Order: sequence, then structure tokens, then C-alpha cells
Amino acid sequence: MKRLLFLAATVALATAAHADVKLPAILNEGMVLQRSAPLNFWGWADDGEQVTVEFLGQKKTVTAKNGKWELTLKAIRTAGGPFPLTISGKNKIEFKDILVGEVWVCSGQSNMEWTLKNSFQSDGDIAKSANPNLRLFMVKNTRSDSPKQDVEVQQPWGAASPETAAGFSAVGYYFGRMLQEKLGVPIGLISSDWGGTPAEAWTPEERLTSNPELKKIVESYPAARARYDEQLKKWEADSAQAKAEGKRAPNRPNLWRYSELYNAMIAPITHFGIRGAIWYQGESNASRAMQYRELFPTMIESWRSVWDKKDMPFYLVQLAPYQGTGSPKTEYAELREAQTLATQRLKNVGMAVITDVGEEKDIHPKKKQPVGERLALLARRDLYKEKGLVAQGPSMKKVSFDGAKAVVTFENTGTGLMAASTDSLGNSVEAGKVVGFTVAGSDGVFYPAEAVLEGTDRVVVTCAQVPSPKAVRYAFINFPITNLWNKEGLPANPFRSDMPK
Repeated sequence: MKRLLFLAATVALATAAHADVKLPAILNEGMVLQRSAPLNFWGWADDGEQVTVEFLGQKKTVTAKNGKWELTLKAIRTAGGPFPLTISGKNKIEFKDILVGEVWVCSGQSNMEWTLKNSFQSDGDIAKSANPNLRLFMVKNTRSDSPKQDVEVQQPWGAASPETAAGFSAVGYYFGRMLQEKLGVPIGLISSDWGGTPAEAWTPEERLTSNPELKKIVESYPAARARYDEQLKKWEADSAQAKAEGKRAPNRPNLWRYSELYNAMIAPITHFGIRGAIWYQGESNASRAMQYRELFPTMIESWRSVWDKKDMPFYLVQLAPYQGTGSPKTEYAELREAQTLATQRLKNVGMAVITDVGEEKDIHPKKKQPVGERLALLARRDLYKEKGLVAQGPSMKKVSFDGAKAVVTFENTGTGLMAASTDSLGNSVEAGKVVGFTVAGSDGVFYPAEAVLEGTDRVVVTCAQVPSPKAVRYAFINFPITNLWNKEGLPANPFRSDMPK
């Protein structure tokens, strides 16, 4: 009899729990809803259950089907709050602290994931981070072979404070802080990032398989998985031996499956209204820059599609200098070039150049404030239409060759080009001289070159070893040393005139 009573009670509890209207983790107290956009609400309930949402004078009811429900309220054009929100069915969920403002997804790999507390001179910023109009939400690192219905939460929605901001994305925090200060409206930031991850892991599978250039990523995975399984067995044996000998274990091998982070960390939040995304990634694709030329725009377009925002703003961080001064290697330079090409191929894609913040032997430069704030400059100028704002550094407009000279004309020069008195390593530079240029003749061999400013938008480049230059490059190595800026303090974008098509 006791067993039967226990079973009956268990069934009753399960039925009652199932009867409750449930919400996804992203819809919760403290959230920011995107202004001037339809407001999507969704979740789970019993089939046939009537679910009602009430918010700012709007009230709408829908009937759950197949255990799910979804409805949309009209856009709210005015930012503000806090406002109450009620969602009811057989149970009632009441929120009292909902804001309306601007919502941004912060994604990528470790340099986006890098926390505020581990960033350069951030103690003062953390101490002053309390802001009820800057709200933070963190998605937990999770993988899935198929799209999930909900995210796992690392940190729920909450106002910025020393406790919530310290472990949040530093780039995201500085981006959001500047926007909140300049716009004067609530800002919501969703951190969904994971260190060491390639772009294909953040891209929907159907976008990869339907692209002739990218489907090989999917097709090659079984063989890669087989190699990984063998590497893992060897690692387990080597680790056991190292432990027995009192030695340090070797690094564990890792393998990222295509689409698995999109499935677990992006797909479940694509019903949630956002303004746009900021992105810091590319290190894990640096050895495949030519493929990235197609992969990265495909990923951007896929996100725009699932959020149903054709030209959704997408602002990225160009890779920082890394891997040693003097090295001729160009993998990072080629990836930066692929990032630049994405900004030219797609509308509403902007890029923050950070050639001045790289660290020679650390893939994680600690100066994150200029990174986040340069992303915010792009949003302020291009999206929020702040007038008179210079938001990016000089970029190559055209190159001409005249005898022994290569003449580079730049755009985005603001009030004029500037050759800084110190280079990106802090070394003194002769007045008027520009460092970081190389030239090559018809043999294709590049030599360091002399470069000087001419007017407000040109640099003249010469080299004694190259009497008739045919190609010119600027900062086109993994760790360039540079000093070319505009007078507004933004660094010039690396380039090569001999870029392969």
C-alpha cells in the first residue's frame, strides 16, 4: 500500500510540474527586451493550455500545441523600465524588473570570453561597475550535436555590479558600458562564447552542407573523429604514466564538431530579440584563412537568417598581433585579411582594428578596454547615427607605383594621418617616419621599406633594395610593429596590394 501511495504521489507531482507554464532561461527577471522590435515570448505548457502574456498594456493569449507555445507582442519604441510582466496559464509567473532597451550578443572564442577581472588595470572599473541599466547574462559552455530548445545558464540576468561584471566578458562589458553611457538607455548583453573554438562550430549544419566550399568540413569530420579517438587513448596512457612518475601530464587533445556550439549556445536564444552581435574570434581558424573568407560571411548570414534580421549589425574584432616580432609568418595576417574582406562583402559589418594592443608571446592581450570601446564606436556611428564621430582607423583606398616609389592613398583618415612618435612596442620613431611597410619587385621578395607621410591621406614608400616596386604591404605579418594612425587615435588596417583572389 505504501508503495502504491508513493507511486501515486510521484505521478501527481510530475503531472503538476508538467502542467506549469515554463519559460526558457533567457526569459527571466532582470532581462532587457529589444526596443522597436516585435517582442517574442515562448515556452512549454500542456497541450490545449491557454497561455496569456501581459506587458505594458498589451495582453495576448495563445493555446499550447505539442507541449509548446509562442506569441508575439507589438514593438515598444520607448526604452525604459523597470516594468512588470505577467505570464500565466495554470500557474502565474510575475516579473517586476523588466527593461526595454538595446540587446547585444557577445560571442567568439577566448578573447571574447576573457573576463573583466583578468584584464589590464580593471580593478577600478570593477569597483565602479554598478549600473542598474546595464544587464548581463552568460550562457554556459555547452555542446550539442543537434539544436537544443534551451540554453544552460552560467550567470542569469542581473544588473552590472562588482559581483556580476568581474567574471563577464571584458570586451562585452566595455562595449556595453560605453553604449549605455552614450545612449542613455538600458543595455542588455548576452555572453555566449568559448575559448579555442573555430567558426564552423558556431555555424548551423545546413549552411555548411549546402555550401560547396564548406561541406568538406562536415565530410571530413568522421576521419578527424577517428584520429581524435586514437589521440585520446594515447593521452590517457601517457597521463597515467606521467602521474605514476610524478610528472606533469601532457595537454589533452581536443576536437570541435561543426555546428555543436551553434546548436547549444546560439540556436536556443534566436527567438529572443536582439539589436546585433559583437564577435572576437579567428585564432582557431588562422591556419585556414582562405576557407575563412567563405566560412565567416556564411556564419554571419546564418545568424541574420535565424534571427530574421537581414542586415543585422555585426561588429568584429580583427586579430591582435601575436607569435613573435621579426617572424615572417603570415597566418594571422591572412586571417585579418579575410576579416577585412567580410566587411567589404556584407552590409552592416564593421571591424575594430587592434594592432596596438597585441602581446608578442600571449594570445590573450590584456588590454580589453580599447577593444570593446572601438566596437562601440562602430555602433555609435553606423547604427545609432552619432554625427561627427570617427569610428575606425585608416584603410588602404588605392596603391600606385611611380618609378622607385609606391604611393598608398588611405580613406577613413579622420582629420588626417599621423605617424606616432613611438611604435606599437613603445620604441621611439623619427618624426614623420612610418614603420611597418615592406615592398617587393617583380621577384616577389619583400624588404623592409622607408615610408613618410605626404599630405593628409598618403604614404610614400621606398626601398633601396627594390628600385622598381610592384607590390607593397603594411603590417602584413603575424606580429607587426606599427605607428600609423589617424589623428583621432585609431590604428591603420593592415593590407597587401598583392592579395590573391
